[in-house]
Amino acid sequence: MKRYLSRLLALILVVTVGLTGCSGGDQLSGNYRQDTLALVNSLRETIELPQDAPNRVPLQTEARQKINDFASRYRRDSSVTKLSSFTTMRTALNALAGHYSSYPNRPLPQKLKDRLNQELTQVETALNRGA
Repeated sequence: MKRYLSRLLALILVVTVGLTGCSGGDQLSGNYRQDTLALVNSLRETIELPQDAPNRVPLQTEARQKINDFASRYRRDSSVTKLSSFTTMRTALNALAGHYSSYPNRPLPQKLKDRLNQELTQVETALNRGA
């Protein structure tokens, strides 16, 4: 009897941890267009932050989490991966995530900011065209 109770308790714990791990406060909606535009706006705010902004570190951490969530959600969706907006978005996300991983305490170079702004504008344009 004790063995069955311990297995039941283990099962309940696994289910509880699994369900709470899947729920987050700021999840993606599943609508690619809305999620992409929301991420573009969020990244623009993060990119434009001055180096001495008091909320820079939490916003960069949040941006990294959003990048990971977006990539996890849409990288295997074949209806999205062929869109030009997705490929351009992935290029921008990889560049920004690479900078944050390699140089977490350094500000974004102006050349990278310009490139990211250009790519994010291309993403918005492609989304408005429906691509």
